[in-house]
Amino acid sequence: MYIKQVTIQGFRSYRDQTEVDPFSSKHNVIVGRNGSGKSNFFYAIQFVLSDEFSNLRPEQRQALLHEGTGPRVISAFVEIIFDNSDNRLPIDKEEVTLRRVIGSKKDQYFLDKKMVTKTDVMNLLESAGFSRSNPYYIVKQGKINQMATAPDSHRLKLLREVAGTRVYDERKSESHTILKETEGKRDKIEDLLKYIEERLQTLEEEKEELKQYQKWDKMRRSLEYTIHNHELTDTRKKLDELAERRENSGERTKHLRDIHEAAASKTKRMHKEIREISTRLHTIAEEKDQMNNERQDLLKKKAKMELDVKDLQDEVHGDKDAKVKIENQLSKLDGEINKKQTELDDILPQFEELQKREENATARLAMCEQRRTELFAKQGRKNQFRTREQRDDWIKKELKSLNKSIRDKDNQISRLQEDIAADYKKNEELEAKMQKLNMDIEQMKDNVEGMNKQHYGMKKKKDDLQNERNLLWRQENTLQQEMSNTKEELHKKEQNLRSMIGKAVLNGIDSVRRVMENFRRKSINPDIINGYFGLMIENFQIPPKFNTCVEVTAGNRLFHHIVKSDLIATKVLTEMNKQHMAGEVNFMPLNKLNVRDTVYPESPDALPMISKLAYDEMFDMAFKHVFGKTLVCRSMDVASQFARTHGLDCVTLEGDQVSRRGALTGGYYDTRKSRIEMQRGIIDLREKAEQQEQQYEEHKTKLQKIEVEITAIMSDMQKLETKNRKNKDIFEQMRSDLRIQREESQVIQRSLQPKERRLNSLKSNLEAMKSTLQSLEEEMGTDLLSQLSVTEQKEVDGLNDDIKALTQQNKDTMNQRIRLEGQKNKLENLLSNNLMRKRERLLQDLQDISAEDKRQKLDTTTIEFQAVCSNIEENKSRIDEIEKQMEGMADMKKSILSEMDEWKGQEKDHLDRIQDDTKELEKMTNKQSLLLKKKEECMRKIRELGSLPSDAFEKYNNLSLKQLFKKLEQCNAELKKYSHVNKKALDQFVNFSDQKEKLIKRKEELDKGHEAITQLMNVLEHRKYEAIQLTFKQVSKYFSEVFQLLVPGGHATLVMKKGDIDQSSQELESDSGSGSGMPAGTPLVEQFTGVGIKVSFSGKAGETREMQQLSGGQKSLVALTLIFAIQKCDPAPFYLFDEIDSALDAQHRKAVADMIHGLAEDAQFITTTFRPELLESADKFYGVRFRNKVSHIDTVTKEQAKDFLEDDMTHN
Repeated sequence: MYIKQVTIQGFRSYRDQTEVDPFSSKHNVIVGRNGSGKSNFFYAIQFVLSDEFSNLRPEQRQALLHEGTGPRVISAFVEIIFDNSDNRLPIDKEEVTLRRVIGSKKDQYFLDKKMVTKTDVMNLLESAGFSRSNPYYIVKQGKINQMATAPDSHRLKLLREVAGTRVYDERKSESHTILKETEGKRDKIEDLLKYIEERLQTLEEEKEELKQYQKWDKMRRSLEYTIHNHELTDTRKKLDELAERRENSGERTKHLRDIHEAAASKTKRMHKEIREISTRLHTIAEEKDQMNNERQDLLKKKAKMELDVKDLQDEVHGDKDAKVKIENQLSKLDGEINKKQTELDDILPQFEELQKREENATARLAMCEQRRTELFAKQGRKNQFRTREQRDDWIKKELKSLNKSIRDKDNQISRLQEDIAADYKKNEELEAKMQKLNMDIEQMKDNVEGMNKQHYGMKKKKDDLQNERNLLWRQENTLQQEMSNTKEELHKKEQNLRSMIGKAVLNGIDSVRRVMENFRRKSINPDIINGYFGLMIENFQIPPKFNTCVEVTAGNRLFHHIVKSDLIATKVLTEMNKQHMAGEVNFMPLNKLNVRDTVYPESPDALPMISKLAYDEMFDMAFKHVFGKTLVCRSMDVASQFARTHGLDCVTLEGDQVSRRGALTGGYYDTRKSRIEMQRGIIDLREKAEQQEQQYEEHKTKLQKIEVEITAIMSDMQKLETKNRKNKDIFEQMRSDLRIQREESQVIQRSLQPKERRLNSLKSNLEAMKSTLQSLEEEMGTDLLSQLSVTEQKEVDGLNDDIKALTQQNKDTMNQRIRLEGQKNKLENLLSNNLMRKRERLLQDLQDISAEDKRQKLDTTTIEFQAVCSNIEENKSRIDEIEKQMEGMADMKKSILSEMDEWKGQEKDHLDRIQDDTKELEKMTNKQSLLLKKKEECMRKIRELGSLPSDAFEKYNNLSLKQLFKKLEQCNAELKKYSHVNKKALDQFVNFSDQKEKLIKRKEELDKGHEAITQLMNVLEHRKYEAIQLTFKQVSKYFSEVFQLLVPGGHATLVMKKGDIDQSSQELESDSGSGSGMPAGTPLVEQFTGVGIKVSFSGKAGETREMQQLSGGQKSLVALTLIFAIQKCDPAPFYLFDEIDSALDAQHRKAVADMIHGLAEDAQFITTTFRPELLESADKFYGVRFRNKVSHIDTVTKEQAKDFLEDDMTHN
């Protein structure tokens, strides 16, 4: 077994989790600078394995936690993994993990990740060889120096720890404590024995006087018995008389109670009627408030609708007047438009004729001027060109240009013609569209009006349904109020019934019901659901007068559960146990009940109880089991007779029972607390609640149907409104489109005339170009002349005359055209921009005035107004009816209250009489109690007299009380003479004698115990001495051997100091052999004063020195030798040495290293050092670094370990 791996986190300088690589099973060396954390590593292992860190205070725990930069450490742990392949630890695992976790408030051990106690850990380590008496398998830094400078007494203490004398000391201390207790008990017993001897002498003297006293005492007791017996007989006679009076009083009280219960029942019934009337009054009052609120709403609605009707009437009349006015204006406007259109039609032919004449004159004038220009140009070409070729070339160019211009003109003319044709076509299409749009507008208008009518019809239907729904709501509130009252009354009755049942039975009933509800909800176990029939009390009916006797007979069996079979009962109980349901449950399985038929007597004074029960035949066995052996009898006498003769249980109607075994049970039974009556009321209320639930569901279904209809109508109305709104938008869009198309047509018509004039102009220009072209073509090839020909000159003259005439004609025509054009434009503007637009606006206004729509709205609103008025009348009549009902109910309530007060008065009178009887009964009871106490006292006094003489019962019976008291007085006078006599002298003498014998035996036992304890203490002392002697011899032997290994040629011995005498191990052995006799020769460990050390480093006897004479290094070597010797004496599986070689020279360090190397074959060593000698013999090396106040430990090579040491020596 050895330490395989160590993990540290949060402990001292090891903040982060540090896992040390697996250790070697032999020698491991840890190197590092001073303060790097080497010692903290050893502390961590010691923290887990030793007792040094036990019972820590909070501040000591906090000191073990890492304190440095970074987050605050709140807990730390150290975990050691042991290699347990040799099974040294009694755990069947090759690796055992031991962890200790510590915090400011916790300290826990974990063995293989399971929490264990510290005691368990220490016991486990001791079983593996870790002795508490030898903690030197861990040698901390400075321990060597401490042992080197320690006094001899300290080494003796160390030797005693190694020898394990602590156990002997503890047992000796316990024995000493027991010895003291034994001596104390012996002293007490001796004192008691002395006291008892004195008392026995005194009691011996009192015995003779006691005999005379006993003679007179017997006589006194006989007299007292006779007196007490007379008093007891008299008391019993008075008690019999009181019992007879109580019986008569009971019958009278019973009669009064019956009358009182009848009055109370009547009062209760009236109180219930008053509560029902109050509930109905409350419901009707709520309905009245609701009707008043509805009336207020209807009145407000009526006032608003009156205003709406008036406004609509005004609007309809106003629309009629406006329509007539617009129609008159439209008629006047049409006349004016016709007049202006006639004027325009008269002007247009003249204007068009003048326009044509002007255009023709202009065209002819242009042609004449063109021709004249061409002739003048031809005349001037002689001056322009020198030769004909030059002219012809120029003409060619002009012809080319003219041809191009002619083509362009043709193209322009054709495009303009196409444009004009397109305008005509578009205008025709617009006319067709406008015609169709007008038709669509009229159709859409009809659709809108139709939808308005449909919407008004739906609204009326919706209002009717809402009125019906309001009525149903009122009825629903009434039903809910009735249901609430029924449920409340049912709950009260159920609670009253539950209060009469025991808690365990009640919990059982609730548990069974939850189980059945769970089965029904999950639709499982149908056989259980169908095989469970409920409680017995729920499955029968009985006439009310038999309630008391049935309830008394059945008792808690009324709440037994009837099931089809025992299997069903078992399953229900299993489910209850599975769900941890509480309660007491009693099942009556029909398949297990075996009841024999009973022969009942035929008598008018008795009848079988079961004959009065009404139940299902399938439950026959259950009811025969409970009631089959019971008769209902007329009286107790009859019941007693039948119980004796027929062996049946009998019961009276009042609930008094006579068992067939002879027992009588009875007393007053309060019928107001009858569980059967309560159950009958619960059943009636449940049926009533079911009927109300059914009625409420039907009402709710009807209400939901109306709600659905209202929702559907409102949805249809919304859809219709949406569709109508969309149609109106389309209608307005159509009107807008019509207006736009009309304006577009007017624009097209206005643009046609300029286009046609431009077309004529282009055609004239084209003709002129063609004429010029023809002239140039004719000129081409002719001679170049400076003058025109005669024909051409004539043509020029004719052209001048034509031009002059045409110019004048054109001027006159243009003036006329301009005048007519002004008139035409004025009329056209008046028509298009004024009159026609005004006409369109009037037509638009006429269309906007929808008199039919408003009239329909007026009709609908009027109908609604009439409906509201009708609802107000109905509301008023309903309120009047409700007020009449409330008055009638108030009168009825007042009458019932008056009658109830009378019955309450009677109830109070009877109650007072009952209370008077009760008081009288209490007086009799108190008197009876006094007599009973007197009776008990007489009997007690007789009993206290003890055993009486045989003649005491008859000797003084013939004497009167006076004579008896006289004799008693004489007897007491004689007894006074012996008043000083101890009445218990004989008893005390016997008691003290017994106590004396017991104390003598107890003293003998304590003496034997005292002697045994003394012997045990001597044996422990001797064994402790032997343990120290043996340990000293072993340690001394190993000390010499180890010293010779460490110092070749040297010699060292241990010396036990006894007073001023020094003894070696041989001398000590011979001394113990000569003085081992017991008890006189018992050795005393306290004789030893210390353990001294004598060494010689040269081996010469003359150079032997003690510890005080050695140098520091020599002292350290000797201390180390002692530690090795102790470890050899009590070997451990591993050792931890912290800088044990710090004070040694090189030679001795080498010797220590060689010794550790040799010992490492059988045990693991983990050492720290600043010297290289230990490195030479080590198997594995670890380096400790300290950075940022945190320690880290890593595996290093031997060379790196040496570098560590050299670096540390350099810094130091």
